[in-house]
Amino acid sequence: MPCLNGKAFLFKLRFMNKRIMEGRKRIALVAHDHKKNELVEWALFNKATLAKHRLYATGTTGSLLEEELDQSITKLLSGPLGGDQQIGARIAEGKIDVLIFFWDPMEAQPHDPDIKALLRVAVTWNIPIACDRATADFILTSPLMHETYEPVIEDYSSYIKRKLK
Repeated sequence: MPCLNGKAFLFKLRFMNKRIMEGRKRIALVAHDHKKNELVEWALFNKATLAKHRLYATGTTGSLLEEELDQSITKLLSGPLGGDQQIGARIAEGKIDVLIFFWDPMEAQPHDPDIKALLRVAVTWNIPIACDRATADFILTSPLMHETYEPVIEDYSSYIKRKLK
């Protein structure tokens, strides 16, 4: 990507503050090792609904889901190898609309900083996040999942323009 001058960067930032989620959402599916089976079960239960959307997943989770759902899934790297960061980058670029992340609260992960960064980016860009099955059910059954939606994005231009000491 070419380097932007100040005015072009602020214009791009203002444009980035307006995002439209189409009726066909781009859903990232992520699960820690002890939660993969639960995510696969949930996805199978919701197979018909998920088929209406574009799916992305990290490493092994993506392979398991693709096999079980018989649906094409964009597979990224395994989470600890950079997959969480790849999903975070897509969220920041406006290329992921929803994050379904079944994480294991009882087990520390070697890539915990990456997980925290992924969740921070998802909150920063105000996308729906489910970290458990109940929340995933609520998100997937929302009427907004099948409609065009414009989330409210905080204006970070003052943060970008702040003076560093």
